[in-house]
Amino acid sequence: MERLQAALEKFKQQHYSGHDGAAMGRPQPARHVPSPIIYTTTRSVEVPESVLGEHRILTGLERGPFVDGFKILRTQVMHRLRENGWNLLALTSPGHGEGKTLTAINLAVALAMETSQTVLLVDADLRNPSVQRVFDLGECPGLTEYLFDDVPIQDLLIHPGIGRLVLLPGGRAIQNSAEALSSQKMAALVDELKHRYQSRVVVFDLPPLLHRADALAFTPYVEAMLLVIEEGRTTIQDVTQALDLIKTVTPVLGTVLNKAGRNGISPKAMKRLLSA
Repeated sequence: MERLQAALEKFKQQHYSGHDGAAMGRPQPARHVPSPIIYTTTRSVEVPESVLGEHRILTGLERGPFVDGFKILRTQVMHRLRENGWNLLALTSPGHGEGKTLTAINLAVALAMETSQTVLLVDADLRNPSVQRVFDLGECPGLTEYLFDDVPIQDLLIHPGIGRLVLLPGGRAIQNSAEALSSQKMAALVDELKHRYQSRVVVFDLPPLLHRADALAFTPYVEAMLLVIEEGRTTIQDVTQALDLIKTVTPVLGTVLNKAGRNGISPKAMKRLLSA
């Protein structure tokens, strides 16, 4: 509870020292704006703002509860990562359609909007790669082509014109995805991504936990997990089973409650599950 309160206080300070504070006539301290990163080898693609807005990506939306919620989540996540020296974070969900990919994308975008780190978003849902579809990138090579076709990783990275964010798309869909994610080549790639840039946060969008072996096979490679659940859809039994599978292998930072406001899992029930 203390961590959550501290995160909320920090968010309020950041929120009111920016645009809103200026609009109310409060004096604003001069801020140093760092030079933008110039991507020379990474392919840059300008994703239209209309696409970002249509697909509910933060930078295409106006301020509001949806945007503010992801900024609070960013603050909470970064507190935990920094205090443990972690930079490998994965998101998954118990089942299909619970919002894990959109949550992974928006968390990565929120992290990349800060100037203290760069962010690499890796689409590791190789049977159903969705990140390239959300960004409207069309058919493009990605992680599958690195693992099976020996395409150099630098030829696959894409900067979508958002902050300090770089994407590694999933590439073509494959059926033997669990074997690919648990391969020695994938393990070596994760190790390289962790250590190449000290200030980089790597966010992995993983497949659902309860339908395929992929996420469980990949879990030992990452340092922290977030579980995305949908209120009114995900059952307590699903959450319990998912947590039982992963929390003894990799630390679970918590759950992200998607589409909150419907009847579903209560906050008290979720707290009991996470502390069990």
